[in-house]
Amino acid sequence: MGKGDRRTKRGKIFRGTFGKSRPRKKKKNKLAQEKSKPEQLETTETKE
Repeated sequence: MGKGDRRTKRGKIFRGTFGKSRPRKKKKNKLAQEKSKPEQLETTETKE
């Protein structure tokens, strides 16, 4: 069990593949990312 083994996590990392022992990380949706960011207040208003 090591780098050459297709069933182990180390083998998957060595080969650069994904599977049951090394699942891919899920991407977050753009909408979910925008909602999680705190709203920045606009301070670039000009005072006249």
